[in-house]
Amino acid sequence: MKGMKSNSLLAMAWRNLWRNRRRTILTLSSIAFGVFLAILFTAMQDQNWADTIDLAARLGGGHVTLQHPEYLETPTLTRTVQNTEELVQKAVEDRQIIRAVPRVVGQVMLSTADESQGASFVAIEPEREDTSTFSILEALVEGELLETTDDKGIILGIGLAKTLGASMGGRVVYTLTDINGEIVSGLARLSGVIRTGSPGIDRGLCILSMGTVQKVLGYQNDEATQVVVFVSDQRKSEQVALRLQAKVGNKVASHPWFEIQTELAGLIAMKVGGARFMEILIAVLVAAGIFNTFFVSVMERLREFGILIAIGFSPGRLFSLVMLESFWMAVLGLVAAALVTAGPYYYLSTQGIDWSSLLGAETLEVAGIAMPTTMRVGIFLEHAITIIVFALLATLASGIYPAWRAGRVEPVETIRLV
Repeated sequence: MKGMKSNSLLAMAWRNLWRNRRRTILTLSSIAFGVFLAILFTAMQDQNWADTIDLAARLGGGHVTLQHPEYLETPTLTRTVQNTEELVQKAVEDRQIIRAVPRVVGQVMLSTADESQGASFVAIEPEREDTSTFSILEALVEGELLETTDDKGIILGIGLAKTLGASMGGRVVYTLTDINGEIVSGLARLSGVIRTGSPGIDRGLCILSMGTVQKVLGYQNDEATQVVVFVSDQRKSEQVALRLQAKVGNKVASHPWFEIQTELAGLIAMKVGGARFMEILIAVLVAAGIFNTFFVSVMERLREFGILIAIGFSPGRLFSLVMLESFWMAVLGLVAAALVTAGPYYYLSTQGIDWSSLLGAETLEVAGIAMPTTMRVGIFLEHAITIIVFALLATLASGIYPAWRAGRVEPVETIRLV
């Protein structure tokens, strides 16, 4: 009997919803539009910043960086980590870590017969690195990549090569400070030129072979300035860093990307905070519209509610009736939102929008990171669930006061209303 009453209330709520079709359709439209905006705003943030973080990791320090405890404050070539192979093995034991490679990074003075220029350098083991760990390698526009860890070549950013007046196969002398703080030099020949689209990289970066640089600096074979770690999901970087710190001990510091890339982390935090504020504002406006709809609907039906109470409806059943109407509104609103969002989301996730014609460039530099100008979307599952649950609860919450007001009507007073 109780189930039958519930079913009858559910059916009555459904019929009541369509007694004023225009109002219902307008309310459903506001719910659908609000969810549509929330999904797309969040999807743009999720995809954009996830791509930015991953690209930043592939450009330099990875998602997690293992280095000397004092290197973050004083990044010099005298602060190194030992037993890099052991650190790599400890890292890859973690199920969320997909790659780990040692590197030597620092500052260098480059000289040719024509010019001298200060720059940053990254020394890699070419046999262990590819574009999945060091994306700059795919920016080669002239010459060849380094082949072995003892390769005598050097790769320059295109702007740096022009400044130095370096030609392919030409000699480039690099000068730096060794493990003992002494000034040392090495000789390389220009083997390749890269063009990333980022002025900071193209004018100020060179790539060397790690084995060659280790010999010049007086490092051991298993000594480097950092071990760069890559994780399968950048959102897990902090947890991975904490687990690695417990493994490697106090002689090595484990830093997640946002402690290394502080400028990028600050920019992302500011942008995400702004987007969240806009989403909350949209949610408040949509909830206010839904509340107004339900409240007006209840006030117009006070006489009807009075009659229902007079013939045996309890205040609790009236409350349930109005809440069921808000439930139907929430369900239909979410269905409408799914229909409205599906097409644009699919297009933006697969094709994206190319902003290059508006920006006048093929890349956009963000905190020193050269980003592609094609905008795509991709929302994290937990964020999508949060939006759906919030929309459902907000719609139900908007019906609480009108439902309570419906249950408080006085039959004698309301029946007299015309």
